[in-house]
Amino acid sequence: MAEDILQNLFESYTGQTLSGKTELPTSGSHRRYFRLKGGNISIIGVLGTSEAENRAFVALSRHFKEKGIRVPTVLAVADDGMSYIQEDLGDNMLFQMISQGRESGHYNSYETNLLCRTIEQLPKIQFKGAQGLDWNVCYPEKAFDGRLVDFDLNYFKYCFLKATGLEFNESKLQDDFERFKADLLKDDTNTFLYRDFQSRNVIIRDGEPYFIDYQDGRRGPIYYDVASFIWQARSRFPEDLKQELIRSYLRALRSYIEVDEELFRSRLRLFVLFRTLQVLGAYGFRGYFEKKPHFLASVPYALDNLRNLLKTPFDDYPYLNGILTKLTNMPQFYEIMEDKRLEVHIYSFAYKKGIPADNTGNGGGYVFDCRSINNPGKYEHYRQFNGNDPEVIKFLEDDGEVNVFLDSVYKLVDAHVERFIERKFTHLQVSFGCTGGQHRSVFCAEHLARHLRGRYNVRIKLTHRELDIEKTL
Repeated sequence: MAEDILQNLFESYTGQTLSGKTELPTSGSHRRYFRLKGGNISIIGVLGTSEAENRAFVALSRHFKEKGIRVPTVLAVADDGMSYIQEDLGDNMLFQMISQGRESGHYNSYETNLLCRTIEQLPKIQFKGAQGLDWNVCYPEKAFDGRLVDFDLNYFKYCFLKATGLEFNESKLQDDFERFKADLLKDDTNTFLYRDFQSRNVIIRDGEPYFIDYQDGRRGPIYYDVASFIWQARSRFPEDLKQELIRSYLRALRSYIEVDEELFRSRLRLFVLFRTLQVLGAYGFRGYFEKKPHFLASVPYALDNLRNLLKTPFDDYPYLNGILTKLTNMPQFYEIMEDKRLEVHIYSFAYKKGIPADNTGNGGGYVFDCRSINNPGKYEHYRQFNGNDPEVIKFLEDDGEVNVFLDSVYKLVDAHVERFIERKFTHLQVSFGCTGGQHRSVFCAEHLARHLRGRYNVRIKLTHRELDIEKTL
């Protein structure tokens, strides 16, 4: 078994017997990550699905370490290249550490400082990371080129734009796409393009940002990663914070090149548009075609970015500009913003990472402790699953304790919802906590969401904090 290879790598490298193995949550990747422990040593084991992708990550990691870039050390690689072990940087993902700001839209000084310190490291990755790098190690392509631009623009056109039902002239749109592509490719610099530079790929360790998941990187323009980080749709960075992050980046960039700020901002604006279209394509594919509704819940945030961009028209691409303007004015993309019904925001969380804050300013609501319920997570078989998986659902339902628990929860929350609807309140928060935020709390949050959806005309937002899942029912 592949997992046995990780055990062999761990024991051979450390000289310790493997005593614990915990699979870690993943987001969009098919790679599987495990925290491996033995004695007082903790290491991350990775099972990949592509030997070439693994080879790219290992080669880039070793190159970056030589350049003084903060990335995990690759400790050992299996003979077949399909698995490896790396340094354990901990669990303090930047994405989670800025959750208060992301949920409220108001970032405090601590969160702002973390974000600025992170983007200050980007020029070092882009310039020092490119020095002496053999671009042939990059996977699946060694450079940002016209084919990649075509792929992403078509991704937007076919997976999002057509799915909205908006009529458009495909030939005229393609003409503007060709002009847009030519402008995006004007820069031919020898710099490293991270490709997925965002808060989920940053770990804060001892107060400093470390970087992961750069195996898709290649040679490419510096603007792409700046756009990816600052205009990430769900981050909801206010305009003043966006400008502060740009200034932080430019201060660091001047250590490597002379900067024409007006030209930089003009070029950056094109890549913000490109990344926004790319993101909408991804949301459309995951939501419309894979039927994952929490991706569609992110669409209004991306379209809000697009609306702000279009305040200054893209005159060089008149047909594209007109289509995007129509797109941002389609009624279905205003529904979430104009909906005045009561919103019940339901969380699952791990107590060791703190109770979710109520960022509406209302306070109140409920926090239910699920730790009295029999825990499937204490059994090895169930650790790879979460409360959305049939194996865990069957365990909890067969055990029966959770049903008694939820009956009491329903009575309390129903009374609150009915009273809040009468009084025209707009927000109620309900949180379920357990040890790891993976099993019992997720099960309970899902069941309360379905219960309320079946009884009341309310908006329901569901956040599984430790699984990094957000969706609107």
